[in-house]
Amino acid sequence: MTAARARALFVSLLAGATAVLGAAPAHADGYRYWSFWQAPAAGGAWTYATQGPATLRPADGSVVGFRFAVSKDSADAAKPRGAADFAAVCADTPAEDGGKRVAVVLDFGTPADAPAGETPPAARSACAKVGADGSAADALAAVAKPLRYDSNALLCAIAGYPRTGCGEKVNEKADAGKPAEPKATGSDKGDDGPSVSLIGGIAAVAVLGAAAVWQTRRRRRG
Repeated sequence: MTAARARALFVSLLAGATAVLGAAPAHADGYRYWSFWQAPAAGGAWTYATQGPATLRPADGSVVGFRFAVSKDSADAAKPRGAADFAAVCADTPAEDGGKRVAVVLDFGTPADAPAGETPPAARSACAKVGADGSAADALAAVAKPLRYDSNALLCAIAGYPRTGCGEKVNEKADAGKPAEPKATGSDKGDDGPSVSLIGGIAAVAVLGAAAVWQTRRRRRG
């Protein structure tokens, strides 16, 4: 290989690496959905629920929250912005034999997360009264109808919001300028393909390899 051809190879690989990096999305795709949260009865930080609302059976005095937003996975999900305080939500609801009270916090999200043509309702809280064996889904149904589920029992809408759609994939470029929301803790990251760092590493190896060929050819000719 001549020096001229080596230089041409280097330029070609450099251009290819730049194109690869340029093709990497600045904002990963996410999903628009209702996430489900729990919090200590006495108030405290929200944690992403490890069970679905249909299977979780909260005790009397529990706090559950629902947040509508665009996120990639549970580690990226935005938390409810309402206070997780059972006493504040259920202060006027006395305990009854054979039943339980569950504080339900609803955060309908921001306009940036809303489907096209829809406006999120104001956040609100309510004290649900359900049977002793009632689930979080029962508590939600007691205070936030109409609910909408899909054929796989995925919660699609609370209090009629949103009117359409259910966990659809969306592109987050439109959300680039929105304020950062509190994120969940943990490491449950989704795998949406090669990361930018991986692509960058591959591109760097290609560029360095081309440079090495060029330098070797120059030394041989010298």
